[in-house]
This record gives sequence, structure tokens and C-alpha cells, in this order.
Amino acid sequence: MDLRIGGRTALVTGATAGIGLAIARRLAAEGATVVLPGRNRDKLDAAARSIAAEPGATPPRTVQADPATAEGAAALIAAVPEVDILVNNLGIYESKAFEAITDADWHRLFEVNVVSGARLAQAYFPGMLARNSGRIVFVSSESGLVPPPDMLHYAVSKTAQLTIARGLAQRTRGTGVTVNSVLPGPTRSEGIVDFLKSVASDPDAPAAALEEEFFRVHRPLSLLARMIEPDEIAGLVAYLASPLAAATNGASLRVEGGIVPTIA
Repeated sequence: MDLRIGGRTALVTGATAGIGLAIARRLAAEGATVVLPGRNRDKLDAAARSIAAEPGATPPRTVQADPATAEGAAALIAAVPEVDILVNNLGIYESKAFEAITDADWHRLFEVNVVSGARLAQAYFPGMLARNSGRIVFVSSESGLVPPPDMLHYAVSKTAQLTIARGLAQRTRGTGVTVNSVLPGPTRSEGIVDFLKSVASDPDAPAAALEEEFFRVHRPLSLLARMIEPDEIAGLVAYLASPLAAATNGASLRVEGGIVPTIA
């Protein structure tokens, strides 16, 4: 599919693995110049090589900077002062009983999951409005709508992303800028096996058994009843980042396998 994003600059956070890497790979394959920020030079270089190896992909650019910190975000914005597409994908998660969540846990989840994306949107949104063109996508989660009881700090951070995205979208009226969110469900990515072990009755069970138990016990509403593949999310994000999605604005689009049990 020609998504008509060739020649555009796309900044994708959290793009050295998992969903972010799949999004970056898809955007590069569609001709966008993708910028990958991150803390770890080795991981950045490995991600860049994997993207550049894709047939027809535009070679990506890397910036060693952590948008989850004020200093890192400032360095990133200085290195990349203007983008056409911003995908706020950076995020962390964990399973933790509500009574055990500390102030430090709340601050850490919010700094990484919420404030990092807010900082970048704050920097790039005005320029998009001035140019009357741009796409911002927040990678939120179905947990923002159906909060897992053992991940409430994570769920609240994902609901906050939805609020920011919708509020920014309301400021785009009559322009060529859109701001949307996508809501993935549990996704097969780096670290997922460790997470499944942390909530399993038998952490030493085979990976397939861990996944089956997770959906049976912790995500029984899932219609897909399996982990979502990162590429399955990347396709929707790439569409929202393209001119083809001009009429989709202020939306929260679900790609979560049917966990949210509502018709809208």
C-alpha cells in the first residue's frame, strides 16, 4: 500500500524493540525518514541496521537521547527541531498490587509513559499547526479503558495519554494536523515472557502454557486469545501517520484483540 509518506520525517520513541521497532520499520518501508531516539547506542545501531536492511526502506537516523528525561528530550529536540510525524510509543509496564505501588513507582511510570510524550508533543505540535500539516500518534493501551487490577499505575498512565491526545486534537480544528491514539492489547515483545512469569501460577511452565494461562485468567475478555504481533499494530499506526487518515482525528483506535467489551 502506498501511504504517501515518502519524504516525511517521523520520530518514533521506544523504537529499538517491540512495537516501536515494528512501527519504525513500517514507516521506513513506506519512504519516511525515521528518527530513532534512545539511551543505548548499541541498541540504536542494531535497530537502525535492521530497518535499513528491509528492501526499499529509507535508512533511519539515530539520536542518543532519552525523552523520558527533561535533559534527554531537550537534546533530542535540539537535534531534530522539526518532524512531520510524531509517534509517542515509549512506555514501561509491570504487574504490582495497588497496596505495593510506591510514590517512586507512580513517578517513574508517569515520567516515562506520560511526560515523555507530552514534552515532545509540546515541542512539535505548534510547528505542525504553523505548517498546517502533521500527525501525532500516542501508543496507549486497552488498559486505559479496562484497567487491570494488578497494573493500576500503568492503566492510569495510559488513560492520561488518551486525555492528552484528545485535548490536542480539539486544537486542530480546521487544520491539516491530526492527533490520535491507538490502544494495543498484550503484545509479543521484548520482556513479555518475564512479565508472563511474574503473573503465572507456575513461572517455570513453557512459554505457550504461560501465554494460555495469562489469557484464561488475566485477560478472559480477549477474543483473539493470543499475543498480538508488533507488525499488527504497526500497520494501524502507519495508516494514522499518513495523509490517507486525514478524516480520522481525536480518535482512540483499538487494536487489542477484543478485550474492550463495548461496541464503541
